[in-house]
Amino acid sequence: MPRLRTVAVVAGAALLARRALRRRIQVSPLWPMPALEEPVSGRPRSRALRVLVTSREEVAEGVVRLRLEGHDLPRWEPGAHLDLVLPSGLVRQYSLCGDPADTSSYTVATRLVPDGRGGSREVHEQVREGMELEVRGPRNRFPLVEAESYVFVAGGIGITPVLPMLRALGEGARWRLLYCGRDRASMPFLEDVEKLGGDRVSVVEGVPDLDGLLAEVPEGAAVYCCGPEGLMAAVEERFPRVHLERFAPRTSAGGHAFEVELRRSGRTLTVPEGSSVLAAVRAALPDTAYSCEQGFCGTCQQRVLEGEVDHRDELLTDAERGDSMLICVSRARGDRLVLDM
Repeated sequence: MPRLRTVAVVAGAALLARRALRRRIQVSPLWPMPALEEPVSGRPRSRALRVLVTSREEVAEGVVRLRLEGHDLPRWEPGAHLDLVLPSGLVRQYSLCGDPADTSSYTVATRLVPDGRGGSREVHEQVREGMELEVRGPRNRFPLVEAESYVFVAGGIGITPVLPMLRALGEGARWRLLYCGRDRASMPFLEDVEKLGGDRVSVVEGVPDLDGLLAEVPEGAAVYCCGPEGLMAAVEERFPRVHLERFAPRTSAGGHAFEVELRRSGRTLTVPEGSSVLAAVRAALPDTAYSCEQGFCGTCQQRVLEGEVDHRDELLTDAERGDSMLICVSRARGDRLVLDM
């Protein structure tokens, strides 16, 4: 009988220990490091929604449009985008190109990038009608501002955030659109924009002559551009105050090597030139949360205790950049950073 009592006591203690361990891990996902008072890593920046893929259509060569239906979906303004959580868990950002007043569905389009990071290929090869997906957002960092007139420059799939803007402006607004692409067959929504704008739309197959086509931009016009990085850089050189929409960071690699101290775990790491803070941290802490690796989703946001950050993300506000960073793309301006990890 004493032996049975001892076994029961040991089993009960083990059960309590497992429960305590489970609670500890829930409080701090990077256990055994101390928990943050207010965790910043691994949190979605907006609540997740479940949507149903009700339509999948190829709208240009290499471009697929998805209609995603749900119930009481949040409203959005032209220029907004969604985080689309793919079946593999990858998170990618796509501009909304449907009707902002429609709270029953979202419409996005994506171009296949054969040598990309896999997100567009997964959309093209695995996402089908009848599939349920998770989305987050919408968020808008490319809003349509009030202006006397507008000049839009879109390259290929970059037409997606511009199209709702053109629809929202109405017939009385003064605007011009330069839409360029490899050829007409590869340019999505080309017929839509031509019907909307008529002679206000200039379509260019191949490399556009920006100096000629943008020679007469009216005083006070708002200039918008979305497309390949080379096109946006060229437009920005001519119009420094241009509104840009990027879905890839300007650059995440490059820069000098530096050290990162992980204060709570008591480790100091070296981030080599050409690598990222995230890569160095995950080599030491494999469970560190991350997703897009492009500076858009916010999953890898970490609190900065010391050091000056070279912010390269497209997400954080100025206030957030005061004490945190996205470690997938941002780097140190100096020789050292200290993170609350």
